[in-house]
Amino acid sequence: MAVDHYEVLGVARDASAEDIRKAYRRLARELHPDVNQDEGAEDRFKQVTHAYEVLSDTQSRQRYDRGGDEQGGFGPFGDIFETFFGGGGGTRGPRPRTERGQDALLRVEVDLIDVIFGTTTTLEIDTAVVCESCQGSCCAPGTQPRTCDICQGSGQVQRTVRSLLGNMVTQSPCGSCRGYGSVIDQPCPSCAGQGRVRSSQSLEVEIPAGIETGQRIHMAGAGEVGHGGGPAGDLYLEIQVRAHDTFERHGDDLVATLDVDLIDAILGSETTIDALDGPVEITIRPGVQSEDVLTIKGRGVTKLRGAGRGDLKLPVHVVTPTKLAGKEIDLVKKLRELRKPQPPTLKANQSGTFQRLRERFFGA
Repeated sequence: MAVDHYEVLGVARDASAEDIRKAYRRLARELHPDVNQDEGAEDRFKQVTHAYEVLSDTQSRQRYDRGGDEQGGFGPFGDIFETFFGGGGGTRGPRPRTERGQDALLRVEVDLIDVIFGTTTTLEIDTAVVCESCQGSCCAPGTQPRTCDICQGSGQVQRTVRSLLGNMVTQSPCGSCRGYGSVIDQPCPSCAGQGRVRSSQSLEVEIPAGIETGQRIHMAGAGEVGHGGGPAGDLYLEIQVRAHDTFERHGDDLVATLDVDLIDAILGSETTIDALDGPVEITIRPGVQSEDVLTIKGRGVTKLRGAGRGDLKLPVHVVTPTKLAGKEIDLVKKLRELRKPQPPTLKANQSGTFQRLRERFFGA
């Protein structure tokens, strides 16, 4: 059931701004936690504060009168309440000097051959490590922090301020110790009292087979050590696979163009090519055409988080000789006389070469 803010403050719906302010001051003094220790008084105080927040502002009061309270929560007055009285279940006391370190992101370049079976590489990284001199204590060797004589180790200081509600006690971090509750008179000279220093470290990284450009490797606890020797953050390695001069990756398949001499395309042949991971024997059938694709099963990239490998795809490019000797030209002329080929004609419009290649073996 919605709370009626006018009813909470005990005023009529046409009450003036001054009437609302007077009603709030009266109820706030009556329900203030420093004055009223009755059960439920603190909740009533919050309700009164929220009602006054809504009705004391002309625009929010108009929205409320039209049927909507858009403030939500206890707004700025709620923040004041938390500051004054420490509500919300928040913890009090000195804040720790140790903090978790930041996460780090590095880009790592690998070769295409490295992602076929995976590899292990060593990286030299600049990072923050625990100071060996103070072991993260931030103090010079042989010394230790002393209790702050301003806040007596609490990390907080209190002061009394006057307001329309009367005298109130506020609490804020101690300016002398910055809320730590202790003071370091002799900071560690090696780390300037930070508890950590910059250092170059060697890191061995396992690159999994099948990883692709843009994917990341998460290394928990391999990031920077935090202030005061706090726990290290995480390290993320973003993989960048270098382009290869011959082979191109498409998913788990490797693709490379296979140049075939015109005679081999006519008669067919068997040959051996050097794939990324070693020699491969292939058979070129007689009459092979440009854009035909030879597929060698299981000679692609190892599947990431899966079993097996992709395929090696070889789109054929029939190479027409540009320089022939006299006897070769005579033989070709005789072949043309024997075959009596049709003269060149225009071909029906089709999709481009690259698109046809994709349709053949990528299913696009």
